[in-house]
Amino acid sequence: MARNLQVRDIPDPLHRELRRRAKARGETLTDYVQSILEREVARPPAEEVFRRIESRRPVDLGKSAADLIREERKGG
Repeated sequence: MARNLQVRDIPDPLHRELRRRAKARGETLTDYVQSILEREVARPPAEEVFRRIESRRPVDLGKSAADLIREERKGG
């Protein structure tokens, strides 16, 4: 079931820009804002990403990452 969401007190410049972008994509303002919200919630929050990274075991590269990058930039 679809729900309604109302956002109040949007500053005029922001509202104009959202409308402009929606029009440029050939979308309604509602469809455009919904696509923005869908993209946002499709990505995990930064805290979750950092928590996942911290939970993993370190990887031993044999050298420092800086040394590996320098070698790669030199071509080998």
